[in-house]
Amino acid sequence: MYRLTMQDDTSLDEFRGHVRALVAAKASPRDVTWSIGSDDLFGAAPPPDAPIAKFTVPSAYVDLARNVLCHRDPERFALLYELLWRLLTDRLLLSVFSDPLVYRLRQMEKAVRRDLHKMTAFVRFRRVDDDGAEPHYIAWFEPQHLILKPAADFFVKRFATMRWSILTPDGTLQWDRRAVSFGPGVPKSQAPTEDTLEDWWRSYYRSTFNPARVNPKMMKSEMPVRYWKNLPEAALIPQMLADADRRTGRMIEAPPTMPRRVAMPMNAPAVVHEAGTLAALKQEAKVCERCPLYACATQTVFGEGPGDARVVFVGEQPGDQEDLMGRPFVGPAGQMFDRAIAEAGIDRALVYVTNAVKHFKFTPRGKRRIHQKPNANEIDHCRWWLDRELALLQPKLVVALGGTAARALTGKDIKITQMRGQTITSRGGASVLFTVHPSYLLRLPDAQAQREEYRRFVHDLSQVPRQLPSVAKAA
Repeated sequence: MYRLTMQDDTSLDEFRGHVRALVAAKASPRDVTWSIGSDDLFGAAPPPDAPIAKFTVPSAYVDLARNVLCHRDPERFALLYELLWRLLTDRLLLSVFSDPLVYRLRQMEKAVRRDLHKMTAFVRFRRVDDDGAEPHYIAWFEPQHLILKPAADFFVKRFATMRWSILTPDGTLQWDRRAVSFGPGVPKSQAPTEDTLEDWWRSYYRSTFNPARVNPKMMKSEMPVRYWKNLPEAALIPQMLADADRRTGRMIEAPPTMPRRVAMPMNAPAVVHEAGTLAALKQEAKVCERCPLYACATQTVFGEGPGDARVVFVGEQPGDQEDLMGRPFVGPAGQMFDRAIAEAGIDRALVYVTNAVKHFKFTPRGKRRIHQKPNANEIDHCRWWLDRELALLQPKLVVALGGTAARALTGKDIKITQMRGQTITSRGGASVLFTVHPSYLLRLPDAQAQREEYRRFVHDLSQVPRQLPSVAKAA
């Protein structure tokens, strides 16, 4: 009889080590007992010096095990080992969905995936100010399964620029904008209470509620009642459901309203006052409606940096993170940009960064907003703002990051592959250096190609401190 102890009950690596030893010992599933975090004095383990058997399993089993290990069912280890034992003689077993064992494990996998989806949808952060330090956002969540570690990547990518913590009864997850760390579980009493953002969120939720399309059964399917107690908007739901019929009746009886204002045509002139400072120009840009992109974007994302900057970096447009934060170059591409200019010897605090287009252009895809490249009309209409920025800054060198920035600065399409690393004189008299946009590096599928292109990118940027030593980073 063998008794195996899992110290980290969701660890695929630890589980793999145990089952390899069991297979080497030719231990039948009926002779194995599993436990979590405590040793059993009456159990025996497989011989530690037994030669490890060489065997393979279908890749689908690995994916299944990775998810099932996060299920709360204490029998999950035994079930997974039984399936592996049978796969050694029946490689096609995973495709037999009518098999009771396969069906049960598939249902467990489905439950874990569903719980992960609900966590990404229903975590609500509350702002906590730590004695004047940067804001700290804390959320409380009660998952059905042990999904904290698998969920970490989603929250790090989605909220990369925030400092946050997610508290659960099973463990805690922290992100300090540099690294992820995990800690022990905590009671709900340690979670923060409401913050000022929640009034805004409830107002937004109330304004988007359409009583004519309400479907309580569907709503409870997508937002199960068990999650309501931790959602600030949930307190509004019972009353809104109760008022739905009455509000729908009022909508039907109400007279027709005037059509909504449409976005101005691309060729419509924009009335903008000339600003004499960057701060004033930024205020004017907040209400920009020069092209239709303003209608869907969260806000205008203006340039950022010192008013006497000798070097200006021009990107394409804000991304998802930039659109939410209202600052340029703070998302994944911005983080790569920061790393590259540091390696090129450039002091980030001495340069100005902006974009050719000031509003985020995207296509909705589920919950994600997928970047779309601005077209020529959008670039040309937004060039008014870029020209004003450059006129006020009077830089000595402008770095065009990608083709969109090159068009905005030169007025014509330029092939970056041909002009990369070269410098020309712009219409305003400043030198323009051409290179790729850091997002291009992120899109490269091959890791080796990404490393090589990143080195070329740093090499291009290293021309900046050579031409203008005043922006070089102090040694």
